[in-house]
Amino acid sequence: MSKSCESVPKVFGSNVFNDIVMRERLPKDVYKSLKKSLERNETLDPSIANVIANAMKDWAIEKGATHYCHWFQPMTGSTAEKHDSFISPTSQGTTIMEFSGKELYQGEPDASSFPSGGLRATFEARGYTAWDCTSPVFIKEDGDNITLYIPSAFCSYVGHALDKKTPLLRSMDALNTHAMRVIRALGNTTSKRITATLGPEQEYFLVDKTFYDKRLDLILAGRTLFGAMSPRGQEMEDHYFGALHERVASFMHELNLELWKLGVSAKTQHNEVSPAQYELAPVFGTVNVATDHNHLVMETLRKVALRHNFVCLLHEKPFTGVNGSGKHNNWSMVTDDGINLLDPGSTPHENMIFLVILCAVIKAVDKYSEILRASVANSGNDHRLGANEAPPAIVSIFLGDQLSDIFNQLAAGGAKSSKKGEELKLGVSTLPPLPKDYTDRNRTSPFAFTGNKFEFRMVGSSQSTAGPMFVLNTIVTDVLCEIADELEKAENVKAKVQSILKKIANEHKKIIYNGDNYTEDWVKEAEKRGLPNIRSTVASLETIMKKQNVALFKKYGVLTEEELGARTDILIKSYNMSINIEAMTMLCIAKRQILPACIKYSSVIAGSVSSISSAGVDAGSQKEILENLCSLITTLKENIAKLENTVDEGKKISDAIKIGRFSRDNIVPAMKALRKTADELETVTDAQLWPLPTYADMLFVR
Repeated sequence: MSKSCESVPKVFGSNVFNDIVMRERLPKDVYKSLKKSLERNETLDPSIANVIANAMKDWAIEKGATHYCHWFQPMTGSTAEKHDSFISPTSQGTTIMEFSGKELYQGEPDASSFPSGGLRATFEARGYTAWDCTSPVFIKEDGDNITLYIPSAFCSYVGHALDKKTPLLRSMDALNTHAMRVIRALGNTTSKRITATLGPEQEYFLVDKTFYDKRLDLILAGRTLFGAMSPRGQEMEDHYFGALHERVASFMHELNLELWKLGVSAKTQHNEVSPAQYELAPVFGTVNVATDHNHLVMETLRKVALRHNFVCLLHEKPFTGVNGSGKHNNWSMVTDDGINLLDPGSTPHENMIFLVILCAVIKAVDKYSEILRASVANSGNDHRLGANEAPPAIVSIFLGDQLSDIFNQLAAGGAKSSKKGEELKLGVSTLPPLPKDYTDRNRTSPFAFTGNKFEFRMVGSSQSTAGPMFVLNTIVTDVLCEIADELEKAENVKAKVQSILKKIANEHKKIIYNGDNYTEDWVKEAEKRGLPNIRSTVASLETIMKKQNVALFKKYGVLTEEELGARTDILIKSYNMSINIEAMTMLCIAKRQILPACIKYSSVIAGSVSSISSAGVDAGSQKEILENLCSLITTLKENIAKLENTVDEGKKISDAIKIGRFSRDNIVPAMKALRKTADELETVTDAQLWPLPTYADMLFVR
């Protein structure tokens, strides 16, 4: 075993105040009280807070920390932190290092400058952060600065959730309550708690910083707003799972070490489909901790990339014409005694709890497909969903052959059998026969069953997993609550289960689709089935405040109507701002870089025409080049003016939804027209004069 391998167990979690550290540093009675609270999901005894805080402080100081911060997730989609030092001045003019239980429990950042969707006015500045003791405290190293980070929820002065963590935690409690009711009614008497689990795969691009620094669109918008296709893209299909470039491999090695220190179980890494695209996948964790860890993954990707002179791009579609980036959310439900409720077992047709949970998820996704679609809506995903590397905007479920067969049996009155797996014999004596899975995988499906979990593949690479996950938790909770109500009143539970499963299988079979989601035939078929095809962010966000959605989140205490409305307002304004930034950036690049370069090149060609003609030689070919170039420049100038006028027209609109519709229907098409002309000019302009690094540069130069 190499030294680096031997060090991994020592490195992993070395910057986390985890169970091992707590056991070593906390008095036994305090440790037991804390563990009891965590295991039973109970409020922590305030009397032990000072002891825990002091132990955390001593541990952090030994690690070199001078500050602590409450680390929270405002509705910007990223994280926020306010740092305070441990110092406490004494009357003798010296200082001691202190950290109280109150400081651990609660912080008070300014809430006025975070998006609140109207829940807070600018002059109503007070906000509170509250320690989320279910997510481990950790140390983060930023250069010479070392800080103790306390994962926290964030609320307003009057108690409104101003973050993404709070509704996620609320949804986890609701799911636990009603899932436990179901399994109790089905005979489980041993499990005490059910937790949603998550394994979020993270796709990303790496671009050489030299090229990034010359692309204002990447700097300001996170994606290329201009760029002709490279002569070579991903059509050779040789990048996916290909050998890692040494420079990239070095980056990944350091990335893993940084994440392992933070307790992030980074497990899988590989080349993705597009050149310059990669993927990282962790081991499963609770949905809350997995969300915290994914924020750390995104932050660490960016930080470590810079050390290797790369820039990490997390936009859903940084390059037109090649694979976009998603964040496949692998979701399941697990009991405190280790039972995965979505594990079908060897005879799934006999596994009653599995069948009930499976059908509950199917009904939830069908019943609430619009709000599930809205949970992944942003301007970046508008470029990705429906393209050849991503699921379409139509929400459907892939079950595979085995479970589809069982589902059809349920619709007919009851499941009697399960299809069995086979062996694959490869015809080579030295290769062993391989056990064949019960079903194939379907990478075109937006919501696919993959063995013992569902993979929600619509989530965008830049998004927090919190939003999609609290929506999924809540919609499944609603159906489980309905099922529990029926089972708890039933005289014959087994008969009632069969009745429930039969009803769900017949009423919600339209959401099941195992075929190719990319085809136009599926679009037509989905329309016949009555499945929504919501293609744009604006149209999707307009569905959020429907009565059934408001009632859903209110019923289970996940979001009040005001909180849901605030999030809707924030999301539509975020879309509008993103489109405006992109449009203004396009105009800046087009007017100050592309147009001058093209005019300069046209003057060079005009000079050649004049010189050649003066020499008495036919300059017909040069004239054709010049005429084509001047025609494109004219069109470029016209498209610049059109986009400018359209942006100015949009500024006259005040209503956020109307701005969104106008942006989608007018500004975005004007941007596409400008880009089309500019990209054509790139293909005919002298490469030495073209002001922007090309797709070939950014995708292939390492």
